[in-house]
Amino acid sequence: MCSAKSKTLAFTGVLLGCLEMIFSANTAPDTPVIDQAYSKLSNSITVEWRAVPGANNYMLTAQDGDSFVETIVKNSPGTVTGLKPATLYRITVRSINSGGKSQPSPFRKVKTVLAAPILSVHSPSCDSIAVSWKAVHMAAGFSVSLMRSDGLGRKLKQNTTNTSLIFTNLDPGTLYTIRAYAWNANGMPGDDFTYNQSTSPNAPVDVKVAFSSGALRAVVSWMPSEGALTYSVTVSSGLLKLRCNTSSASCMVPSLQCGSEYYVSVTAYNDAGSSEPTDAVSLKTIPCAPVNISIEEDEPDHLLVSWSSVSLGHYYVVFVKSDDGLEVHCNTSYTQCHFQSDCGFTYFISIFAYNKAGQSPLGDVFNYTTTPCCPSDFRAVFMSSDTVRVTWAPVRGADLYETRAASRSGVLLCRDTATACTLSALQCSTPYNITVFSFSEARGSNTSCAPQYVATAPCCPNDLILTQVTQSVTNISWSVGRGAQTYITILESPKGQAKCHTLQTYCLLGCITCGTNYTVSLRAITETGLTSSCTYQGYSSSACCPSGVKLYRLGNNGIRVFWQASDETINYNANLHGSKGNFSCTPSSGLSHCDITKIPCGDVYTVVVAPVTDKGPKLTFCPKKIYSVTCSGSSVGMVIYRGRSNAKHM
Repeated sequence: MCSAKSKTLAFTGVLLGCLEMIFSANTAPDTPVIDQAYSKLSNSITVEWRAVPGANNYMLTAQDGDSFVETIVKNSPGTVTGLKPATLYRITVRSINSGGKSQPSPFRKVKTVLAAPILSVHSPSCDSIAVSWKAVHMAAGFSVSLMRSDGLGRKLKQNTTNTSLIFTNLDPGTLYTIRAYAWNANGMPGDDFTYNQSTSPNAPVDVKVAFSSGALRAVVSWMPSEGALTYSVTVSSGLLKLRCNTSSASCMVPSLQCGSEYYVSVTAYNDAGSSEPTDAVSLKTIPCAPVNISIEEDEPDHLLVSWSSVSLGHYYVVFVKSDDGLEVHCNTSYTQCHFQSDCGFTYFISIFAYNKAGQSPLGDVFNYTTTPCCPSDFRAVFMSSDTVRVTWAPVRGADLYETRAASRSGVLLCRDTATACTLSALQCSTPYNITVFSFSEARGSNTSCAPQYVATAPCCPNDLILTQVTQSVTNISWSVGRGAQTYITILESPKGQAKCHTLQTYCLLGCITCGTNYTVSLRAITETGLTSSCTYQGYSSSACCPSGVKLYRLGNNGIRVFWQASDETINYNANLHGSKGNFSCTPSSGLSHCDITKIPCGDVYTVVVAPVTDKGPKLTFCPKKIYSVTCSGSSVGMVIYRGRSNAKHM
């Protein structure tokens, strides 16, 4: 346990401490004393002092004439900021607690350091950096250093009194750190300024150009440049410029024109700027498709294809495909090609131009139809003396045929889509050149078809006369048929045919049936066998003569003529011819007898009964019978048959 004295001393100490605290709380602290003050930055001054008992804070004051800046800090050291560079300040410190502020410490004069130069930096070339700045107040000189930001290489430093300088022999496309500060007349350095700047990149190398598919797009590639961030490809031709920007080491340039020469250059870029463009690389595109194409048949069975030369075209290939699928081609450095062709075909023709870049685009595809073939298996058959039928086999490419028969007197034409033509109204016994031309809508007529010589048949006689000589014999006569040497005449009916072959212009035809309709034809034949079939108006043989002709006495002076008719529809006429007169009678239709009432007796009569005709003279070839008519007094007596008469005429 503590003694009473100890307790009394302890109490007294506590009391004194409490009184001191109470006194201190109500009294400002002591004035501090500055140990040192200095400026490391152009906008601040740092102050160091010894601590003052009882001080909670300190007030730093920097005074420049009538203006001042105050800062409250907790303890030493403390820094006053917001000052002006290269300016002399009076620096004081006051201690502060709840009792108030102490008196200011004895002042110190401190000058802020120079402001840092504000740099303007750029890379004028791939191996240099230019630095410039404005003048710094109170500066006597400047120090600028430069080194690679990656720490490689050596540090470059230059001191100067100027406000600009250039660092050279640097690495292209490399990031550099630049540090600069000013110093005053006493050599005191001021604030420094740090800036990162890259040199511009080197121009790309190993530029290559390759054509993409279609050869109107080009792929440009190159070796990457150190430090380059992007690249720009310029493709120019005259006033036309195409550009492609990329961050890779290749670029596709579209929309090139055929038949053009371009110049390609590449420029590298980074934050510092651009490199020099590379030397231009020539780029020649594919040629354009040939134009002014003409196609003609310069000679039979040959096509000539020609065209205009195209820019940058080194050679040409012509493809010719026929409509049957066969294709041929021609490779040439000229501007024309010859192809063998066939008549009646359609050919599809395309032309490409070529150079090292490749094949031109496909131009227009032309089609050409050759002239149609000439007809084959040509035959001419005469239908009559003035009509010939021409036939032929169909040929390729023909839409229409024209048959032409030419003689000295003119030309006959026949046009038809059929493979046959009948030429009529030809002149008989005339030589003709007959040609069949094929015609197509696409190409027109083939005029190279050869003619065929044909002589027409002889001429048909103009006049033909038939005269019936007897009931079974008819005489035919005719005029001369030009060109004919022999003739064949034919009478034809359902009951039979009568035919005669003669060198004369007449002929007797036997075996004629009376009362029959005949078809009359004549063939005129030349020496070489050409025949004209001539048809004439039909011919009817006369009605048949009656049989059983007899005379009977009729009354005193009358005679009845009786016969047996071959056809009840035929009318007959009876004629009696004697020395005392001629007598005739014609019965009513359908009767087979007629009467003569007054006839002299005592005479010999020739009796003929013949069919009545309405054409020409009476028939004279019916049988003639002789009768004697005696007298009995003055009247007709006996009628006596005396036989047939050989007389040809009554």
